[in-house]
Amino acid sequence: MTATVHDVAILSDFRYPGGTSASIAAEVRAQARAGLTTVLVHVRSPHLKKERPFHPLITGLIRDGSAYLAAEGEEVAAKLLVVRQPRIFTEDPASPPPVRAGRAVMVLNQAPGDAGDPARYYDFAEVRKRVEGLFGAGIEWAPISPQVRAEVLRAEPGAVLTGADWHEIIDGSQWWSDHSKLGSVPVIGRHGRPDPVKWPRTRAELLQAYPDAPDIRVRVLGGGELAVERLGRRPANWEIIEFGTCEPAEFLRGIDFFVYFHDPDLIEAFGRTIMEAMAAGVPVIVGEHFRPLFADAALYTTPEGVVPLVRELYADRERYRSICLRGREFIESRYGYPSHLIRLADRGVRPGAPPQPALTAPRPVETGTVLLVSDNGVGLGHLSRLMAIGRRLPGGVPSVVATQSHGAMVAHREGFLTEYIPSRSVLNLPRQAWSELLRSRLEHLIDLHRPAVVAVDSVPHDGIVAAARSRPGATWVWVRRPMWRRDTGAEWIERRAAFHHILEPGEFAAAADEGPTVADRGGVHTVRPITYLDAAELAEPEAARAVLELEPGHPAALLQLGAGNINDISSPVARIARRLRDAGFQVVLAESAIATEPMPPVDGAHLVRVYPISRYLRGFDLVVSAAGYNSFHELIAFGIPAVFVPNRETALDDQVSRARFAAAAGAALIVEDPDGDDLDRVLARAVRADVRESLSRRCAEVALGNGATDAADWLAAFVHARTGT
Repeated sequence: MTATVHDVAILSDFRYPGGTSASIAAEVRAQARAGLTTVLVHVRSPHLKKERPFHPLITGLIRDGSAYLAAEGEEVAAKLLVVRQPRIFTEDPASPPPVRAGRAVMVLNQAPGDAGDPARYYDFAEVRKRVEGLFGAGIEWAPISPQVRAEVLRAEPGAVLTGADWHEIIDGSQWWSDHSKLGSVPVIGRHGRPDPVKWPRTRAELLQAYPDAPDIRVRVLGGGELAVERLGRRPANWEIIEFGTCEPAEFLRGIDFFVYFHDPDLIEAFGRTIMEAMAAGVPVIVGEHFRPLFADAALYTTPEGVVPLVRELYADRERYRSICLRGREFIESRYGYPSHLIRLADRGVRPGAPPQPALTAPRPVETGTVLLVSDNGVGLGHLSRLMAIGRRLPGGVPSVVATQSHGAMVAHREGFLTEYIPSRSVLNLPRQAWSELLRSRLEHLIDLHRPAVVAVDSVPHDGIVAAARSRPGATWVWVRRPMWRRDTGAEWIERRAAFHHILEPGEFAAAADEGPTVADRGGVHTVRPITYLDAAELAEPEAARAVLELEPGHPAALLQLGAGNINDISSPVARIARRLRDAGFQVVLAESAIATEPMPPVDGAHLVRVYPISRYLRGFDLVVSAAGYNSFHELIAFGIPAVFVPNRETALDDQVSRARFAAAAGAALIVEDPDGDDLDRVLARAVRADVRESLSRRCAEVALGNGATDAADWLAAFVHARTGT
């Protein structure tokens, strides 16, 4: 009888109470979600002297079938063996674990020592000799962080380590909570297993980081009794919760700032609790030595700087919120589940593909191409988002655009190899016939270009789902814009299983999103809002005005109310143009490159048809725009004073909520009823220079940046994983 070959075997002591078990649990969850099988091989660690049960997270995985626990002495076979916690091998195990694997990785999730003793916890050379004797000299040695890497090399300068760290991962969707509603006083908190070295050494620094002050509360989950012992008293404003009596995610919902300072001798391997706090939307305040791990997403200071920083941020709610969002986005992009699947794929472990239909025989994936598939749409939003990603793919990663949009020629002019797929409306076909055509056309393009990745910015039509099933050799990614209208699109969400991954462009108005994608964030990779251009690519005001033939010395306004393909946009245009002309503005009408009907002439207005119009936004003093995803985020990102006139006739896009949020944030104005008095009232404010200056300043404060490069790098990682480049 042939033994089952699991995708991944994880060997460790599953009784560890802290980060080691939490890290293992996260990787098992990521593997199970991707359809990979995991077997757990338990080896008792010699330094865990007391009898204790498996960590609850591990038992939960075994109970729900996410992982299989091998019996003691059971022979195990796996494609990849992952060994965690080198201290297990400070002594010979009672019996060698009978594990056969194609490849093996030792994850160095703890430094050999600390600042005072580089071998306090284990002798690296001794552990390496023992591990290689058990699992072979080909095992990889993967530090969990730059700190651990540095300490291993300090102890053993000749150690051969993996080029990339085997960093921690987390599912941010399981941790996030809204921290925008703050109480009467700020709440500082921290959580973690009890350990004296995880606290500042001196009483002075301890009280600086966790103050005894009536206008600040301190909450501690785990280890609080050690701090009290060090202080010799318990401050009245401190709340201490026993380790293990409250789930960390629940605890983090009850604090406003996560503050973590420890003994200077401690070499913190990673800081999983920091990552959890950021994923939960809690601003993190830590020491500068954590910067290599958390970049600009954390706040760095000394214990002495904690209280001033807390008070400063607590008084600036908008900055506080932006830091919450920045931390969450960073964690999801850097340490989300997909990053783990990519490193598994680098070692030959990939999700299994569904069986192919008997009559199909697609050519194997041989190229590193990314096929960008866009829906028809009424504007250029779907296509522009994909082109924004495509033009930022790293060198050596080619792309092909396949679009149902009339804007195929736009993509061609922008330098993309472009394939046109006529939409159902163009061909006037019955739904079933068009679905078959779409499936057939996509299959042909995949066989022709042999892409490693197919990125689809579209709802998953029947033809797309059928093509994904028949051509599973590529990695299929749904580029799914958020902010859908309430009670719409549930049938599309149910089809997410057709894709290997979901990429969600960021949304400035995410807090106002009540659509169905909000409840479907599990395993979704998010980036910042995607715009076609970066701010540095915009023409300077004088150059933009020259291109658009605008007179110098007079303010100019741009009207871009959409493609004109959903509803009649001509009626409010004339009123808006007249009101702006009366205020002394030159008026430019932007006609979409794919408008199916020409825009009727408007007295005194100059018509332009250029792509991308965003390149010339700095030539305008004011823009009156629909609130579609692309134009909305461009105006916010580039600090252009804007009046949004949301389109209420869209099938999925919730332009009304998006525009209302921007107005509530002070970043734009909104015309709720363009046919009523609301339009004149709002425009009367918009033409004032002080109002426009205020809007620009506000945009500069809250803009989230461009996520197109992050999205491109994320897709490129799948290409490299599949092609081995």
